[in-house]
Amino acid sequence: MSDRRKFILNMARGIGITALGGFVWSAYVDEAVASQLLLRPPGALKEVDFLKTCIKCGLCVEACPYDTLLLAKPGDNKPLGTPYFIPREIPCYMCPDIPCVPVCPTGALDESSVTTNGKLDINVAQMGVAVIDDSSCIAFWGIQCDACYRACPLLGEAISVVYEKNERTGKHAFLKPIVHTDVCTGCGLCEKACVTEKAAIFVLPREVALGKAGDYYIKGWDKEDDKRVKDAHAIKTKTRLSEKNSLDSLNDSGDLY
Repeated sequence: MSDRRKFILNMARGIGITALGGFVWSAYVDEAVASQLLLRPPGALKEVDFLKTCIKCGLCVEACPYDTLLLAKPGDNKPLGTPYFIPREIPCYMCPDIPCVPVCPTGALDESSVTTNGKLDINVAQMGVAVIDDSSCIAFWGIQCDACYRACPLLGEAISVVYEKNERTGKHAFLKPIVHTDVCTGCGLCEKACVTEKAAIFVLPREVALGKAGDYYIKGWDKEDDKRVKDAHAIKTKTRLSEKNSLDSLNDSGDLY
């Protein structure tokens, strides 16, 4: 074989390997991005820990009586073999015995996170949180609709309806749905029930949908939240201005004259 032919073949192999590596990397990136937006079964650990712990056995999928849970397969651009659900297709129907959780052999679905007083409690699940697009929600247009409110299994708790006067007509009222994120389990029954062509209320992972105030802000009226600063120490900075009391500082004309 001539040197020229060897060079061409080696170059072709190199291009092929590079392209294959690109495809593999692209698939990995797609899966990593998709993973951030997936809704997991009740009790799922934080996504990073979930992916480390889940062994892709599919037992939770088999245990689901409503076929809500799906197992990611090749071509789905989702972490292969991991369970997830799509609320618009089949939401979580909030089984009281949560059959998908106890069967998990590794703790990727943490039974303690959906347990209250020693009993399984689906109402404390945090699969995600519902978000309302008020530009698409017809209730915000003034059309009477409470489909999401009525579909919510925690009626009047996770979603409430606020009445507001319609200033445009002067004689009608808006019935606006409001999601209470501290109660919403992310089951997706509201998304399934939404009457718009593309759901105006949809469920996202809590890490994606919710903000975070951080440790600088504390709800002083909330005893549980107040515990976060129990051992905190105040940091005081001293400047020339801080040597005076506040009244003297206010009365100080400085360079005004």
